[in-house]
This record gives sequence, C-alpha cells and structure tokens, in this order.
Amino acid sequence: MLELKNISFEVEAEKDTKGILKDISLKLDDNKFIAITGPNGGGKSTLAKVIAGIEKPTSGRILLDGEDITDLGITQRAKLGISYAFQQPVRFKGVTVLDLLRLAAGRRISVMGACEYLSEVGLCARDYINREVNASLSGGELKRIEIATIIARGTKLSVFDEPEAGIDLWSFQNLIKVFEKLHEEIHGSIMIISHQERILKIADEIVVIAAGRIAGHGSGAKILPELLNQPEGENCKFYQ
Repeated sequence: MLELKNISFEVEAEKDTKGILKDISLKLDDNKFIAITGPNGGGKSTLAKVIAGIEKPTSGRILLDGEDITDLGITQRAKLGISYAFQQPVRFKGVTVLDLLRLAAGRRISVMGACEYLSEVGLCARDYINREVNASLSGGELKRIEIATIIARGTKLSVFDEPEAGIDLWSFQNLIKVFEKLHEEIHGSIMIISHQERILKIADEIVVIAAGRIAGHGSGAKILPELLNQPEGENCKFYQ
C-alpha cells in the first residue's frame, strides 16, 4: 500500500513561495489501476515525481507498505519496487536498447527475452535491439522503449506520466492493451497521469488533482461519469 500523509510541495517564487501540492493525503491499495487526472498545472506531474523520489515534499510523509520512504532518493525507492516513466523519456548516448532492458530487469536477460519485451510494445525487435537510446529515436519510439523497461522491471508500483504523449493513435490504442496486460500479469499497482478518457475508462480508481489539492477520488465507475457530465474549466465542481 502507498500512503501519502499531508504532502505539500512548495517552490520559491520571485517574492514568495508558491504551493504546488497542498496537504494531500491519499491511500492507494495494492494491485490497483489508478488514473490521476485534472487541469493542466494542477500538480499531477509533481505528485508523481514526489512519489518516485525525484522531488522531496516540503512537508508530510510517504509510506510504502508501512515503511517511511520520505527521505529516500529515487534509486532507493526503485530498489523497493517503484518504477517511474517520464513524460519526456531520457536519452542515453552509448547505451543500447538491449543494455537498457537488462539494466531495468536487473538481470542478464537473453536477446530473445529482450525482444519479447519490445514486441509487447509493438516494436520490431531486430530493428531496435542494438540501437542506441539516443537522438536517432523518435519521441514515440523512446516512449515505447521506456514502457518496455517498466514491463521488464515488473515492480509493485509503476508510475507513468502522460504515456500517450508523442504516441500516434494506432500506437495509443495498443498501449491501452499493454497497460491492461501489465496490470493483470505483474499484480502490482499502476498509476497513470492522463487526460485520456480511454485510460480513465479502464482505471479501478480515479484521483482528480486541481490547484494542488485532491478534488475528487473514488472508483472509476463513480468518478468518470461525474467528470464527463461536468462543464469544462472553472465551472466543473472538481476544479473549484
């Protein structure tokens, strides 16, 4: 179980501090598919980075299976079973796709095993297995390779920040199937930051973040109809 207790995150502005996250408390049970949604600038990506250990909260505590991980860095949290996929994947000059998959898996997987992970995300393995993870790859290719590394890790909590960014429509439709299969097979929790209705539809739970606070949290069956039936912008009850 992941538990956030009174999490706040502030940044220094020109003359004052700006609150990005404001006293967020949240419990996320194991083996759940959780979608985080809400207006742009509401704090969704910051929340994901705080969970992964990329950012440290200004106040509050983070517990994973009852263990306080607030002061642990991203590497330590990764060892405890938290994976994080960036909105804009990182490029690694001199590192091949095969190298990256082996690093992610934490073991020397065979070429055939690596190819299976690539095929999961719709990439022809022979075209990618020995390519460097550098500027020669498109954003969509990098995104799919990054998702393949998350599959290879098979951790208890996988966090994806807008995985649909840079993905074409055909690939996105297949991406939905990848997430469903990942959820079924690893028996871990998946957290996805997204505005996409097709992702929200398959979520067990939806958390709405607006203005740095939790504006709504409940089952997908409950929250999604309320989101779809609300006017956009400031008139939406979740965004007030």
